[in-house]
This record gives sequence, C-alpha cells and structure tokens, in this order.
Amino acid sequence: MTQLQFNTTILGMQEKLLFYALSLTSDQEKAQDLLQETFLKALTNRDKYTQNTNLKAWVYTIMRNTFINDYRKNEKKKNKFNRANQEIQLRKQNDKSYLLPESNYDSKEIMKSIKALEKDYRTPFELFLDGYKYKEIADVLQIPLGTVKSRIFFARKKLEKTLHSYLY
Repeated sequence: MTQLQFNTTILGMQEKLLFYALSLTSDQEKAQDLLQETFLKALTNRDKYTQNTNLKAWVYTIMRNTFINDYRKNEKKKNKFNRANQEIQLRKQNDKSYLLPESNYDSKEIMKSIKALEKDYRTPFELFLDGYKYKEIADVLQIPLGTVKSRIFFARKKLEKTLHSYLY
C-alpha cells in the first residue's frame, strides 16, 4: 500500500471514527480532539502497520488506546489534586487553631487507643503513620516485609473495633 493509498483509506474512515470517538467521550469537542490525535498517531506510525492486515481495526485500536491513556492521565491529575486537598485538610486538622474541643478530645482518644496496642503491632503502625514505607519499616525493625504488612493490617482492625463509635 502506497503512502497516498494509506492516507486516503484512513481519511475515508473519518465519519465512522468520529462516531466511535463520540461513543467514548460523549463530548463533541473531545471527540474531535481524539479523532485528530488518532489520525496523527496513525500517520506518524505508518511503518508499524503490517501490510495485508485489517487497517480499520488497527486505527480503531489506536483511538481506543489513546482514549484510555488520556483518561488514565486525567485520573492521575485528579487524584493528585484530591490528595493535595486532603493534605491541606489534614494540616488544618493538625493545626491547633482549627481544632474544636470535641475533635481535640477525639484525637486524644485515638492516640490512647494506638498506645494501647501491643508493642508488636503499635511500633510498625506508628512508623507507618509517620510516613515510613513498608520496606523501610521492615528494615528498621529487622522483620520480614510480610510480617510488617500483616501487623499493620491487624493494628488497623484492632483500632476499628476499639474506635467503632468514631467511624459511624
């Protein structure tokens, strides 16, 4: 297939690809952007197309993968934004000027429950709360990684039972 035949065949799929893009995005402008990006990728990666195979399926796959990658990228951005907002909220909660009397009492009760855990569970859990990763905790305590994970898991479960009234 020559370059001209390849380009003509792909451009001939424009209407059907636009319908497919609309079914993926549910937005006319996003569908147009997805269509343009698909054309760009198909034309720049012509050398990756295998002769005598289904060109239509190849182009549709490019569009689907482009949509999925863009969706994942946008979700990561949202998650980063949400995490940043959560960190701000946590900072506000840790700042004594934002604490209400009952939330200060709640914090003391939670810390008391953590301190009441058995040392084998409390130590890994406190390190985890301080921001250490599982592997780092395992190295510091010189215990297997799986043991760290299970102790933190069981510490959470014990705290859930103890602090049941705060959760619901």
